Amino acid sequence: MRGKQAVQETLGRRLLLGEMMSRNARKFPDKEALVYGETRLTYKQFNARINRLAHALMDLGIKRSDKVAILSFNCNQFMETYFALAKIGGIAVPINFRIHPEEMAYIINQSDARALIMGEAFLDIVRGIKKDLPQVKDYISISEKPAEGMLHFESWIDKYPNTEPLILVDEDDPLFIMYTAGTTGRPKGAMITHKNEMVLWMLGASFVLTEPGMSDLWNFRAFGAPPIFHLASFGFCQFMFFLGATVVLPTEVFDPVYIMQTIEKEKINAMVLVPAMTNFVLMVPDLDKYDTRSLKVWGSSGAILPVETRRLIKNYFPNVKIFDLFGQTEMSALVSGLLPGESEGRETSVGKILPFIEIRVVDDNDKDVPVGQVGEAVYRSSTVMKEYYKNPEATREAMRGGWFHGGDLVRMDEKGYVYIVDRKKDMIISGGENIYPAEIEGVLLEHPKIMESAVIGVHDEDWGECVKAIVVPKPGESLSEQEVIDFCKKHLASYKKPKSVDFIEALPRNAMGKVLKTELREKYGKSVKY
Repeated sequence: MRGKQAVQETLGRRLLLGEMMSRNARKFPDKEALVYGETRLTYKQFNARINRLAHALMDLGIKRSDKVAILSFNCNQFMETYFALAKIGGIAVPINFRIHPEEMAYIINQSDARALIMGEAFLDIVRGIKKDLPQVKDYISISEKPAEGMLHFESWIDKYPNTEPLILVDEDDPLFIMYTAGTTGRPKGAMITHKNEMVLWMLGASFVLTEPGMSDLWNFRAFGAPPIFHLASFGFCQFMFFLGATVVLPTEVFDPVYIMQTIEKEKINAMVLVPAMTNFVLMVPDLDKYDTRSLKVWGSSGAILPVETRRLIKNYFPNVKIFDLFGQTEMSALVSGLLPGESEGRETSVGKILPFIEIRVVDDNDKDVPVGQVGEAVYRSSTVMKEYYKNPEATREAMRGGWFHGGDLVRMDEKGYVYIVDRKKDMIISGGENIYPAEIEGVLLEHPKIMESAVIGVHDEDWGECVKAIVVPKPGESLSEQEVIDFCKKHLASYKKPKSVDFIEALPRNAMGKVLKTELREKYGKSVKY
């Protein structure tokens, strides 16, 4: 008995994701923790299911540092797997369900996943790649009925106790491996630790709670609309759990009408969307017929929120405060934020760096650039990832000089507000001039007939590279290449205007709505310099 008590006391002093949930179950046993469709779990019930799963995983032989891959749409079982692995020192490997099966197999193998938990929609995909997964020993299906040759999630965990597993886990142990989208090669697995995440949520709380009207944040009902295999969405949900709030997961893959219905039905107080998702929500017919008075927080991440989009949000959702958030996977999701009370006149800023995160803006030689000039953002903090899993070369390159190199080109003003200029890899060099696609894309968004656009560099024999715009017209609109070029000439220096324009129906995006410029380069700019 004394041994168990000693373990519990040790766990209670550490920054651990699993201990966070155990603590919430003791503090708020009857408070609703998670809602998924008709499933409603209090913190006590949620923690009990997590503990059953933890014991079940241990019975399979999953131990500290073992990896378990997860391939599923958002659901309570997906979230429970994150926490169960956290409690026993295992490492979750969430998989983007939109990638090709061959890419899924690569991630499962590269991560050394020992088991695979999958949703019913992915059973056939897994059966198709099973022969290519020699290291996976156990398959668990989140399905209505048992699947042949696999453990059935619900009936499997039902056999185990709901007691705390009491496994000693260190706060510097990896919590999950989140694979970042590959740009010129295979995706890299960023290893995020327990301390990375827990420290970040402390910093996040210190940031959000400084905004007036946020004092009751722990009583919020938060909607985790984007897929939780992505750190932006998973992180938002974890932050709300950290506070003791209620998290609502969608039963539908991104559906703007469903989002509006959920806000009304569940009395949602907070959600996070990327600007592309926001645009689709704002296009929902009869938007003002939904009761959205409960919504107080609109988090925006993944790209700069256009000024017109911001105006429309405030028009249709007058009670919301817009928080502009900026981060990346390797930084445990969040780096900076612009508070609503600071946004006037700074709408294109991503705010100030969070407390205890250091930033420098450097040139190609890692020398600091003067205030106001463009350079690469580099960071030092306890929220920086542990490493890229089994990729020491990429780790050394990213961490050179003891600072994490994020690949974002930024400028910072004299008051410390950060402005994103572009991704370093996306910068176009034409005739020796640096051209930032984001600037051109911002101009194109002002065209009344253009819904969205992406700008890339393509090979040019005379100038090295030249600008190409890929444009999505608004529904029912049509425009010519020359019309787009002429519009840009009115608002940009001549060397920045597109030399060519292609029109498509939709831009390719990842699960969080970010434009996949790699695909655009492959299709429209074969000779482009990466």
